[in-house]
Amino acid sequence: MKTLISREEIQSRVRELAGQIARDYRDRDLVMVGILKGAFVFLADLARHVDLPLEMDFVAVSSYGKDTKSSGVVRIIKDLDIDIRGRDVIVVEDIVDTGLTLSYIADMLRQREPSSLEICALLNKPEARKVELEVKYCGFEIPMLFVVGYGLDHAERYRHLPYVGVLEEAAE
Repeated sequence: MKTLISREEIQSRVRELAGQIARDYRDRDLVMVGILKGAFVFLADLARHVDLPLEMDFVAVSSYGKDTKSSGVVRIIKDLDIDIRGRDVIVVEDIVDTGLTLSYIADMLRQREPSSLEICALLNKPEARKVELEVKYCGFEIPMLFVVGYGLDHAERYRHLPYVGVLEEAAE
């Protein structure tokens, strides 16, 4: 497996993003919502570096199964446990490609009337986008590759890797 983004590059960028979020959300009621399972590693590292009081919660969705492409059908497996009405929400995602799943989740969360809702993604593939979606906090823009590691998986494997690598056998 070829390393695309090293552990050191990821940790440096996570600290930068956390600093930006801390500046933007000072004196606000921040909730970070992680998209399971892929964002759990990124959210944990990010939240540890955001020097503010905050709450975290998670939603779990399924749109991939064991495939390397989204099916386009989003199923909510786990919903939020906390009320986000009137609060500032940052949705934390591992990777944004087509944007279909994240757009669905963002629309669902906006119906709950948060004060604000922004998106933070470790990885962004703008070339793959099928819907317009603004990623306010972006770790890295990457080309059209199938990547794993640092929370990202293929058939539930590779999430444990401390770097982002290109999965050659899943490449198109």
